[in-house]
Amino acid sequence: MAGLRERKKAQTRQRIAAVAWQLFAERGFEAVTVNEIAEAAEVAKATLFAYFPTKESLALQGVGDDDLAGIVTRRPAGQSPLEALRAHFRALAAGPMTGLDPEALVTRIRVIFDSPALSAAANALLYQQRQQLAEALKAEAVATGEEGGERDTGEPDAGGQGEMTAALMAAQISASLVTLQEAFFRRLADGTSPDDARQRLAEDVELAFSLLADGLETHTAHRATPSRN
Repeated sequence: MAGLRERKKAQTRQRIAAVAWQLFAERGFEAVTVNEIAEAAEVAKATLFAYFPTKESLALQGVGDDDLAGIVTRRPAGQSPLEALRAHFRALAAGPMTGLDPEALVTRIRVIFDSPALSAAANALLYQQRQQLAEALKAEAVATGEEGGERDTGEPDAGGQGEMTAALMAAQISASLVTLQEAFFRRLADGTSPDDARQRLAEDVELAFSLLADGLETHTAHRATPSRN
C-alpha cells in the first residue's frame, strides 16, 4: 500500500511539473500564476505547494543538485578532492542518456535565461553549491593540517589563506562545471544528437579537469614559445 501511495505522489509531482513547464514555455515564467498551474494540473493550490514550496523551485528542478561537497567528503581514501570530482563527472558523461528530450531541455534553459527572477534564483542555487564546496575544502585542509588550514600550533591561520584557498578552488571548479553544462546545452540547441553531445561532454570533462589539475600555464606554455626556423 505504501508503494502505491509513493507512485501516486510521484505521478502527481510529474503531472504538476509537466503542466507548469508547458505553461512557462508558452507564456514565460512571470506570466504564469501558481493558481493557473494548480488548475491546469487539477490539484489544489495547497497540494501544489506540498510538492513545490515556491514557483521558482518548480521551475529550477535539477539546478545546483550536484552534491559537490558530498562528493569531496565521501570520496575513497587516497583520492584527492579533484580526483573524486573528476571521476564523478567522467562517469556522468559516460552514462546513458536514455529518455533525454533535447527539445524540452533546451526549452527549460531558454525559459530560465529569459526570466530575470529565475536567472537570479538559479545563480543563488549555484552560489550555495559553490559555498558548500568551499566549506568542504576548507575543512579538508584543516583536518589534514595543510598549509592554509591550521598551523602545527593549533592556531588558525591569521592570514586567512586556508579560507581563501578553498574559496578560490571552489570558484574555479564551479565555473568550469557551469561552462561544461552551458556547452552541452548549446550543442543540443544547435541540433547535435544526444550521443554526440555526450561524447563531446566527456572530452570537455577531461580538458576541464586537466586544466584544473595542471594549471593554465602547462596547457598554454607551448603557445608562448616562438617557433625556431
